[in-house]
Amino acid sequence: MSAVSVVIPTRNRRELLVATLRSVLAQRGPTLDVVVVDDGSTDGTAGVVASFRDDRVRVIRHDRALGVSAARNRGIIESRGEWVAFLDDDDLWAPEKLALQLACAEETPADWVYGGCVTVLPTLETTAPGPPPSAEDVRLALPWRNLVPGGGSNVIVRRSIIDRVGGFDTSLRHMSDWDLWIRLSVASRPGVVNDPVVAYRLHAGNASIDTTGITNEMAVVETRYHHLRGGAPVDRAYIYRWIAWNAVRAGRRREALGAYARAIAAGDSKSVARAMATMLWPGLITSRMRRGSIRSYEAQAAQWLTPLLTG
Repeated sequence: MSAVSVVIPTRNRRELLVATLRSVLAQRGPTLDVVVVDDGSTDGTAGVVASFRDDRVRVIRHDRALGVSAARNRGIIESRGEWVAFLDDDDLWAPEKLALQLACAEETPADWVYGGCVTVLPTLETTAPGPPPSAEDVRLALPWRNLVPGGGSNVIVRRSIIDRVGGFDTSLRHMSDWDLWIRLSVASRPGVVNDPVVAYRLHAGNASIDTTGITNEMAVVETRYHHLRGGAPVDRAYIYRWIAWNAVRAGRRREALGAYARAIAAGDSKSVARAMATMLWPGLITSRMRRGSIRSYEAQAAQWLTPLLTG
């Protein structure tokens, strides 16, 4: 099986990083090359990584913080594998994640692959929208909206393709993954693993609820790829709903209401009801995400996620 370089940018999250690294080192199948890029941490991150005493793990340190995109790019430069996988320092992987993605890449064939994702709430409960969208849906939608679940913790890509399309845009923090996925979709059709193989952890430090930063960077992506949309705008309502859902799940109702207001301004009339429910019955919003097949999907993820969260 092919060698995979796992790139983990981190800064001052040593407590979260422990479980993240544990999930990487538990991968079954591929040969691992784990590159932890310490982006100017001051909390002893390097010592936490060294405590694993695993020759597959290397730490590359920036003396000062250069940002998550620069850290990811440094990891790409330092990578040794045929494939590069990206993982944020607060997220988790299923033990078969990389093996399933490599198998998908071989069968499809595809030069980059994503999988299903669940969200871990601050209470350690999980929510999920169900299986991920199809590869064709993602490819067609990416110029308008980012349908790849799990942010920067999901995709595995051939190193040769990264070299062709370029790495992460260091001027972007929130939208750098979307920007790269668009370029990958132009260069190659993606593959998809339908199983839940990524856990996105919500906590107070998540960048994904920074509405102002996301709005500013959304305008950059909109302008950069206007030719792929025939001059049409990006789907702002979808993006603001995504921000709002994350805020609701994290228990941050004020930020959720602000995001829903922006979605309404972008033409999403259904977000009026969502905003009212968030204000009056926030528990109802969360419960609606956990019905029928969605609960089965969460249960599938719980088989590998529970040991990581409680171990």
